[in-house]
Amino acid sequence: MRKIREVLRLRYEVGLSALKIAASVKVARSSVGDYERRLAAAGLSWPLPDGLSDTELERRLFPPPPKVSSQSRPIPNWQRVHEELRRSGVTLTLLWEEYRAAHPEGFAYSWFCERYGEWAGKLDLVMRQNHRAGEKLFVDYAGQTAEVIDRSTGEVRQAQIFVAVLGASSYTYAEATWTQSLSDWIGSHTRAFAFFRGVPELVVPDNLRSGVRRACRYEPDLNPTYVELAEHYGVAVLPARVRKPRDKAKAESGVLLVERWILAVLRHRTFFSLGELNAAIAGLLERLNDKPFKKLPGSRRSAFMQIDQPALRALPAEPYVYATWKKVRVHIDYHVEVDGHYYSVPHALVKKQLDARLTERTVELFHKGQRVASHMRSDLKGRHTTVREHMPKSHREYADWTPERLVRWAEKSGPNTAGLIRHILNRRAHPQQGFRSCLGILRLGEQYGSDRLEAACQRALKMNACYYKHLASILDRGLDRQPIPESPNLTLPTTHDHLRGPNYYQ
Repeated sequence: MRKIREVLRLRYEVGLSALKIAASVKVARSSVGDYERRLAAAGLSWPLPDGLSDTELERRLFPPPPKVSSQSRPIPNWQRVHEELRRSGVTLTLLWEEYRAAHPEGFAYSWFCERYGEWAGKLDLVMRQNHRAGEKLFVDYAGQTAEVIDRSTGEVRQAQIFVAVLGASSYTYAEATWTQSLSDWIGSHTRAFAFFRGVPELVVPDNLRSGVRRACRYEPDLNPTYVELAEHYGVAVLPARVRKPRDKAKAESGVLLVERWILAVLRHRTFFSLGELNAAIAGLLERLNDKPFKKLPGSRRSAFMQIDQPALRALPAEPYVYATWKKVRVHIDYHVEVDGHYYSVPHALVKKQLDARLTERTVELFHKGQRVASHMRSDLKGRHTTVREHMPKSHREYADWTPERLVRWAEKSGPNTAGLIRHILNRRAHPQQGFRSCLGILRLGEQYGSDRLEAACQRALKMNACYYKHLASILDRGLDRQPIPESPNLTLPTTHDHLRGPNYYQ
């Protein structure tokens, strides 16, 4: 109390400012003003009355709070507090302020937090985690499998069980798939989002190979297809840390419940198809989600309807279309190979490495994140799918020429020119092998004129000299202006003296 007396002396006797008093006595400046207000509230003035002891001065400046019996202080509804904490943006501070607003004589904030912690500690681990509404979806595969028998062969296959659990309500989804491969993993996510009729903020998987290509405690490397799924639905993927089971306690609990309340119940049943197994799982899943909680009121379904469902974001207009990614390199013919078929890309990307996105019907090619080509997927091995704009200019000009176009151009000169072009193209195993010769012949018309070319072609056809060199020679020597010589009619003798004839052998 000596400091308080000194503060009051400096203030009322010396008349120093609060700032100087605080610097001199080494107290906060706000404390100086607080002591002044307490002095006035206690009905005292400076100088203090003689004989006022420090104990009495402290009692009058800092009177104890009025005693309020615990019976008159209402105990908060901890179950309600626990449920409210799952809602987005709700904190213990906000709930305590609401409690004190309704009960001004209620307990202090520290007591509120301590008592809630004691109450929550009595719940199961997965129940006392404060997951926000619509925040997290935990996904994993069950350790157990389910048997499916092939009717035709009698082969027994083990189906994998996918489990997804919402964090706030523990609402659960489960289904059977043949494998844990990427296609089944992605398909299960798509069907889980449809089951929940909404999308959470985060998806928390285990470090499964299908979802995480390289497990890492700090920066796990996600599969590109998984990243694309997350982008399509607008969610973030937050893999559980390696060897940290508490990061996915909801998934562990959901798997345990599915194994006990679904797989154990089905252990004596025989299934002959995956669809039949999933129908049985769906029926038992309804019962699991309707099962009442043991330590909280309601069920997973009621908690989902009240907490999670209103906070989930809407599904996109179309479900995600499964696609795989692979690295490809552009060949010198500006095509990339995908499953034995060749697809064109812009010729400037020759020898570059591209990312190929493959769906059931399309092939999309990306360079540094930018799509550079898109094709319909083809199953024809060894064939090419080529876009004209991807070709160099010289190749485009060559590709413009087709047998039909060459014949149409030749018809402008006349029927003999067209006939000669057809003759050249027809006698080649591949018409393209005669393009160069045909183009040379048609260009002779630009040099000598269409009439002379038509006459030269008539002469070449008559003489069976259907070659560029022969035609060029005819035009160069002017033979096209000369009459075409008639072929002599050669008559063969009907009898020959040196032949015996058929009568000889009779």
